[in-house]
Amino acid sequence: MPVLVLRPEPGATATAAKARATGLDARAFPLFEVRALPWNTLPREDVDALLLGSANALRHGGEALNLYRGLPAYAVGEKTAQAARDTGLDVVETGKGGLQPMLGLLHPGHRRLLRLAGRERIVLEIPEGVTVTTREVYSSEPLPLPAELAAILAAPALILLHSGEAAAHFAALCDAAGIARDRLQLAAIGPRVAARAGTGWHTLKSAPEPSDAALLALAAQMCEETASGSQLPEQG
Repeated sequence: MPVLVLRPEPGATATAAKARATGLDARAFPLFEVRALPWNTLPREDVDALLLGSANALRHGGEALNLYRGLPAYAVGEKTAQAARDTGLDVVETGKGGLQPMLGLLHPGHRRLLRLAGRERIVLEIPEGVTVTTREVYSSEPLPLPAELAAILAAPALILLHSGEAAAHFAALCDAAGIARDRLQLAAIGPRVAARAGTGWHTLKSAPEPSDAALLALAAQMCEETASGSQLPEQG
């Protein structure tokens, strides 16, 4: 069964390669293109630390990022952390479960945060005494359904969903193209992402933690269950 990766590049190619290394028939079909947005900096002296939820913020932040070289940074995921280090930031905490838990790891004196984010992002609950100024530095622009992907979706397939935007966009593309949901299996990186996909799919499951590794492990499990005939339609 083909495993389809829809996330933007360079993540799509990287995820597909990791999936193929585990024996999955993975193919990359990015349904979004990440583009840089113009943004206004904050004075360096007004920023205690940076809050980073995606490596895209570093890839597309541009030369303005040089203003913050050497400042502490809180990053979600090792890829984001490495991109921050490559930009010259001092990564003090690396999280695995999204941005919200990172706000519980703030070091003393880190009360004025600059969040570099995409146009589509989750809303954070800000702790008392902390201010978060957000700058949108990139956007993920939806792309049309490629003819090759539409042809593959005419038969059973497993689709990996890395974001709520991808889930909603994929569902809309399927409906517009008349592609039956009930033959497709979806593996989402988390429950929030799964919820954006809606209902009516053959199977919809969420990874136990929001990481590429957990999502690929779930995909492998779903493929094994399908091959053995033990998988039943499920939502959640």
